[in-house]
Amino acid sequence: MTETFAERLHQTRLGLGRRIVDHIRNTTSDLADSAMRNTVSVYTDPARHAAERQKLFRETPVVACLSSDIREPGQFRTFDETGAPIVVVRGRDGEVRAFLNVCLHRGARLVRETQGKANLFTCWFHGWSYANDGRMAAAPEAERFTDARGASALGASKHLIAVPAAERYGLVFVQATPGSTMDIDAHLGAFGPQLELLELDKAERVKDGVLKVASNWKYALDTYGEGYHFAALHKQTLAPYFRNDITVYDGFGPHHRVLFVGRELEAWLDKAEEDWGVDDALGGIHYIFPNTILFAGAVSPGKRYYTLFRHFPGETPGETTTYKTIYAPGGVKTAEHRKEVEDAWDATAHVVATEDYVVSAEGYRNLIAMPAGSTVIYGRQEISLQNVHRTLAAAIGMPLPDIAANPPPLKEAAE
Repeated sequence: MTETFAERLHQTRLGLGRRIVDHIRNTTSDLADSAMRNTVSVYTDPARHAAERQKLFRETPVVACLSSDIREPGQFRTFDETGAPIVVVRGRDGEVRAFLNVCLHRGARLVRETQGKANLFTCWFHGWSYANDGRMAAAPEAERFTDARGASALGASKHLIAVPAAERYGLVFVQATPGSTMDIDAHLGAFGPQLELLELDKAERVKDGVLKVASNWKYALDTYGEGYHFAALHKQTLAPYFRNDITVYDGFGPHHRVLFVGRELEAWLDKAEEDWGVDDALGGIHYIFPNTILFAGAVSPGKRYYTLFRHFPGETPGETTTYKTIYAPGGVKTAEHRKEVEDAWDATAHVVATEDYVVSAEGYRNLIAMPAGSTVIYGRQEISLQNVHRTLAAAIGMPLPDIAANPPPLKEAAE
């Protein structure tokens, strides 16, 4: 008999619940085979930073938004985060497309609103307009754009410059290099079925904002990958609710899922499995390579939201911008529900801005001051950091230094 979606979802959560209970009972955790050292230059080297900006953010699929953000034909969002001006739009045929946000007359910015709905994009400079499938619709005084023989000189200007875009599992991906190819299914690999379980296509955007930090983007990203720092850094905010000594980790190629164990789950040791309530209690951190964190949960127990953190590097190694958006799974039910989700955005942003990003900025300043050849160390419990840094380095063709001190990652999770 074919397993239904609901059954697959429940069995996945039940399997995670069993692992959590075993770890609590045995005082264990998912761990790497050994600790790992990484050179400080991985965070500070301008040459590595430039390679990351090109390879990871221009030549790799990155999350632009959720499908529900552009649910209806004509809905669009601008996407400038990679450094390339892009507009992402759902066409009349329901397909998601992405184009350079550039009018092909004189290079002016075509779409100036950050989001909206339109069948036609009209440049405010000279009034050239394009349909939302990229085709030119009109050019004032088009008859004057001719060559000496009277033939039109518009040529390639009759269609916006496309960049690869794809939609999978409620996520919209863009690869910010015109003329490149993108195989989104190969990119997501075995992680795709895990993302499908989140039903992101049913989520509703509630609030978004921007968090900036004077730190390397990978240092900021590291803070989302381990709970080891909860007891020290988050004494009043997260430590009362989450254990810092248990990590449930699954790797899926360059992506991963990490669960931090809520203290309320300790009560499961005295309950039957059917009374655990795994469908209401479990979510976790979903890392989508190279820069996106999708947190299914809340900073306090018993609530479920989807918070999207998309980290983008600045022009120098010490600049990071995080675009943070919170969604209501299944949509907003009431005005009170919307307020609750908005409050959750504020609570999470407070933790990140006043604790994680303060230590990130201080830490990055310290790394710059350290002598050449200095290293940082990731413990066995910081397994996700170990694997993220390996995969990022491999993707840009700049393997981590001192490979002998960096043992291979653990075997990937089964699909």
